[in-house]
Amino acid sequence: MSIKLVAIDLDDTLLDSGLKISEKCINAIQQVQQKGILVTLATGRMFRSALPYANELQMDIPLITYQGALVKNSLSQETLYYKPVPGELGTEAMQYFAGAGVHYQCYFGDQLCMESLSAEGRFYSELAGIEPLIIADILNYSKHNEALKILAVSFDEKLILDMEKHLNQRFGSMLNITRSKPYFLEIMNRSANKGIALKIVADHYNIAREEVLAVGDSYNDLNMLEWAGTGIAMGNAPDVVKAAADFVTLSNEEEGVAEALINFVLN
Repeated sequence: MSIKLVAIDLDDTLLDSGLKISEKCINAIQQVQQKGILVTLATGRMFRSALPYANELQMDIPLITYQGALVKNSLSQETLYYKPVPGELGTEAMQYFAGAGVHYQCYFGDQLCMESLSAEGRFYSELAGIEPLIIADILNYSKHNEALKILAVSFDEKLILDMEKHLNQRFGSMLNITRSKPYFLEIMNRSANKGIALKIVADHYNIAREEVLAVGDSYNDLNMLEWAGTGIAMGNAPDVVKAAADFVTLSNEEEGVAEALINFVLN
């Protein structure tokens, strides 16, 4: 079957190391759109952080953001899917991160919130291009406000892996726990992942699973790559992601998204 919907991850997939979209990738996406094929972004980023890239690519389609916890149209602002972290579980996860002494942050109402601006928080803020809101007692605030996502940041990769293992043992049946980068550990609603969100978008446009192509690079892309009729991993993806995909393209620094679109959509 021909491709009718393309979903593309942002960081380390469509974006290069300078957080830019290359001209070759822009041109390939525009050619795909000109063929009447829908193109969306599927990212762990906030809606606000993904929106400038969607506008650059002239997308008028629901964007998959917060790892799938929020699916919202870039122009009409129509929300198709909204799955925040259940309040009590979110507070417990935050208490765990606080006890481990790692930086963590929450997203309330598409706002990046931190207890204090640590070095890790500043790093993330610059990466996302979003100024954080400082909430001194964020734990208490979380008891009355549900977060779309909770994210811990640590440049100690072993610590991130240990925390991921522990949290999966404790909350694995109740929450979606994944890594988007080796130093980002993310917690969402159990029903929030890119695979579920991509199905929501496809169903909205009456597009069959076999007509969907997805491109990604990391662990948080696994559900999406496995659900799509054609899953393409980036050349810079870990081996487990490459193994889950149908095909592997070039790296993000080699404009792998353009290569994938040329080979599997535009040919």
